[in-house]
Amino acid sequence: MSTPTTNNPVDRALVWFRRDLRHEDHAALHAALRTARAVWCVFVFERAILDALKARGLTADRRVEFIRESLLQLDQSLAALALTHGIAGVTLIVRYGFAATEIPHLATALRAQVVFANHDDDPAALARDAHVRRALAAANIELRTFKDHVIFERRDLLTAAGQPYSVFTPYQRAWLKLLGDAALQPHAIAPHAMTLAPVPEALNAELPTLANMGFETTNLRALKVATGRTGGLRLLDDFLTRIDRYDQARDFPAVKGPSYLGVHLRFGTVSVRQLAATAMQRSAQGSAGAAAWLSELVWREFYAQILANFPHVVDGAFKPEYDAIRWEHGK
Repeated sequence: MSTPTTNNPVDRALVWFRRDLRHEDHAALHAALRTARAVWCVFVFERAILDALKARGLTADRRVEFIRESLLQLDQSLAALALTHGIAGVTLIVRYGFAATEIPHLATALRAQVVFANHDDDPAALARDAHVRRALAAANIELRTFKDHVIFERRDLLTAAGQPYSVFTPYQRAWLKLLGDAALQPHAIAPHAMTLAPVPEALNAELPTLANMGFETTNLRALKVATGRTGGLRLLDDFLTRIDRYDQARDFPAVKGPSYLGVHLRFGTVSVRQLAATAMQRSAQGSAGAAAWLSELVWREFYAQILANFPHVVDGAFKPEYDAIRWEHGK
């Protein structure tokens, strides 16, 4: 395998995919490929989440099926990418279990020195990552995480008083002011993919079926929900034929107005940098629809930084005193 293009290489690394199910413009994958001489990729169907769904009787869950369908594409994409560099046997390792045990176990089996992943600021995800980090540290393995799910995160944007924004309009002004080519620069993958490594036979396994995990097939295909990166890009191409009318069409449910990319942003099958760059370009050309859509991408980031800086909003009101409101129920 070729020498990575970094001044601080490691021998072996594991990339942990979570809510970023694509191979293009992927921050953690980019960093791993540039840092390590051998790179493997893994996704864990997290039982802490799936068991809770099954306990509520939600065994026909479109989200689970969407993820699995997208993983099939990601697996094929990684294999095809590796083959362009003459490397066979590259697959996405998929496990059904608890990440707190699966990730350290797999990293140890692969003799990886570093696990790479992208940030996830959901409080439950942060708690999971803390468990994984401690287990990896006990085995002298490092966990490195990167910004990927949003363009600006956490405390990237602060008020003049050095505090996170709690009002959208000034946040949006700061967001647009800071936005530039550097923030939208995609993370190159293909030029560095020669460090992808074949999966050892002992660690290779078929992608778990829905039935294997205790779930059922849903009506995802009947609804023609586009999955994976190819599905997301297909929706984007279609939306770009309508984006100039978005500011008006979005207000009418009977009109094909939205981008329908929400689920793809949720699970990272498309890059938010690509979407924002496209919206910026069209907006600069005078498209009111593109400007409105860009504003909604900023809303998404505003709420992401609210979650990161005020995690109590998961279970309560943003202003805690509003938790004392008594609601009337019944007729």
